Amino acid sequence: MFKKILVATDASEYSRRALKTALDLAQKFQAKIELLFVAYTPEAYWGYNSAYTIEITQEQIEERGRLTLEETLEGIDVKDVPIEKKMIQGHPSNVILEEVVNEKIDLVVMGSHGYGPIAGAVLGSVSQRVLRKAACPVLIVK
Repeated sequence: MFKKILVATDASEYSRRALKTALDLAQKFQAKIELLFVAYTPEAYWGYNSAYTIEITQEQIEERGRLTLEETLEGIDVKDVPIEKKMIQGHPSNVILEEVVNEKIDLVVMGSHGYGPIAGAVLGSVSQRVLRKAACPVLIVK
């Protein structure tokens, strides 16, 4: 049923819970997991680079992605499930939706909300947008 599961992460407790849920499903269905961190860049959302933005180097972005993926996996038993770690720059919901199509994802598992700008929202804006627009089932983990 599910052969490829995408887990979006920002290393929040919600995304760590999503990974644990995805691992259980992957083990049950003998599926692979794509663990995805999207490095949010304002240019990806607005389409231009403001003269007032703070410059972040490519190396800093890649390091942040590596650390986020490591932090998400820290202390979690991956149960011999194949995991592909990816870091892509852009707007999180757009990148996740593109990955669903490009990688032929069967299921997206993500936290109800993460470290976004509005903490405590009922459902995070990224989760909400992916839930509405994804071409595959989406499982939101609280």
